Amino acid sequence: MLKGIIFDFDGVIAESVQVKSDAFAELYKPYGSDIVKNIVEHHEANGGMSRFEKIKLYHVSILNKTITKEEISDLANQFSQLVVEKVIEAPYVPGALEYIQKCHEKYKLFISTGTPTSEIRKILKARKIADCFTNVYGSPEQKTTHVNNIISKYNILPNEMIFYGDSSSDMHAALSHGIPFVLRLYSLNQHYFGNYTGLTIRNFNDLLSNLLYGE
Repeated sequence: MLKGIIFDFDGVIAESVQVKSDAFAELYKPYGSDIVKNIVEHHEANGGMSRFEKIKLYHVSILNKTITKEEISDLANQFSQLVVEKVIEAPYVPGALEYIQKCHEKYKLFISTGTPTSEIRKILKARKIADCFTNVYGSPEQKTTHVNNIISKYNILPNEMIFYGDSSSDMHAALSHGIPFVLRLYSLNQHYFGNYTGLTIRNFNDLLSNLLYGE
């Protein structure tokens, strides 16, 4: 019996992945188009990874530059300034808002995202859906830690949950705990999951009349 649902945010609830891609492109624009292309491709293939981890990785592995914690924090703040209002304004994945509102009446709902916790809380509040979620988990904690916390704090068994995500980190966090995973496929991630044979959705419209895992 379904008791809890975990959602990633960008690309699952909101069509906001492109917003983040554009922000990384803007941050690394001074390094040239080839660098920007590599960084955006990595970002889109690793949606659940925090911006702090990505910024450090991009400097060390792509730019071959050392970077201090202060510099990472500064770039992350610049990134936040570029994205927050645009994510707040981003359209919902079709059917997502209605699905959340309907599920909120029956199940405990959770967010597991690579976005900093304080920032995602601000976004949910601005979009007027914060009250739909039992708890919200963001970076710097990993998604596997999010899932551990949900299982232990709310006493929900893995087979009593479902995880909707759009990245390999979402899939790993779910499947490593034995939680059924549903992949949201769309134009920016479908070429990374060519061999995926699990459950997929394109949007939530098909789930509204007959809720998956719970009717």
